[in-house]
Amino acid sequence: MRSIGDGTAAGGPYPLHGSAPGPGAETVGYRGPTACAAAGITYRQLDYWARTGLVEPSVRPAHGSGTQRLYSFRDVVVLKIVKRFLDTGVALQNIRAAVQHLRARGFQDLERMTLMSDGATVHECTSPDEVVSLLQGGQGVFGIAVGVVWRDVEAALSQLHGERVDTGETLIGHNPADELARRRRDRAV
Repeated sequence: MRSIGDGTAAGGPYPLHGSAPGPGAETVGYRGPTACAAAGITYRQLDYWARTGLVEPSVRPAHGSGTQRLYSFRDVVVLKIVKRFLDTGVALQNIRAAVQHLRARGFQDLERMTLMSDGATVHECTSPDEVVSLLQGGQGVFGIAVGVVWRDVEAALSQLHGERVDTGETLIGHNPADELARRRRDRAV
């Protein structure tokens, strides 16, 4: 178990299990409004977090006025985690430390991780024993099962538009209610 958020980290690095997103995921990015919709945040939050370095787009940063940021799938997962921490009252300073810890770890094995917090410190738990150990301290904590967030973001993004990084082509999500997208797709065939 690692403590994140109070400036200290206990324990050493964990073995990397290396679970990558589906095939071709590295070639797909998501524009700001899509990332906001999938993470449940406002564009103002997204812009502030990008400008302050909390969660920066890893696919394509903005370069001046008129350019579009492009977020990776993992970036959107982290955005949603940040949103969940904010909703539960964790201070932005502690969230920032947790995100820096995840970034230093390379965001490896996110979907198998549980992040626990007592409101002041964020703990990374990668096994059920670590969660139990934390709970045995007698302190009230809440947890974020990152795998659940991962699947939520996956489901949300499957219905939204992405963009191929290499060609800039818009990839239309599988939202049956999106009549305009369906017509464009049919016309393109």
